[in-house]
Amino acid sequence: MDFKDQEFLENLVKALVDNPQDVKVDRKVDEMGVLMTLDVNPADMGKIIGRQGNTAKAIRTLLRVVGMKNNARVNLKINEPEGSTHVRAPMVGSASASVDAAMQDLIS
Repeated sequence: MDFKDQEFLENLVKALVDNPQDVKVDRKVDEMGVLMTLDVNPADMGKIIGRQGNTAKAIRTLLRVVGMKNNARVNLKINEPEGSTHVRAPMVGSASASVDAAMQDLIS
C-alpha cells in the first residue's frame, strides 16, 4: 500500500540528515489516528530536533497538514537513539496551541 505521509516524512528527513541510510519511519494506525515513529542516526538527532525543538515542531506541523489533506490526524514520535547524550530542556508553553492556530489559518 502506498502511504504518502510516510513517504513525505522519509524524504523530508533524509534531506536534512548526514546519514540518510539510517532513517527509518514506522507507521501505525489506530483509533487516535496515524502515529509515525522516526529513528535516525544518533549523530543526526540535533539536525532533526533543531534549536529549541523548532525543526521538530516544523516537521510535526507539516505532517499535520498532510494528514488534514487525507482526513487523518498524524502524530510524530522521534525515538531517542541508543547511547544518545541529548539532555532535554523543560517544555515552556504549549506548542499544540500555536500549531492549531496555524492550521485554522490554513483552513480559513
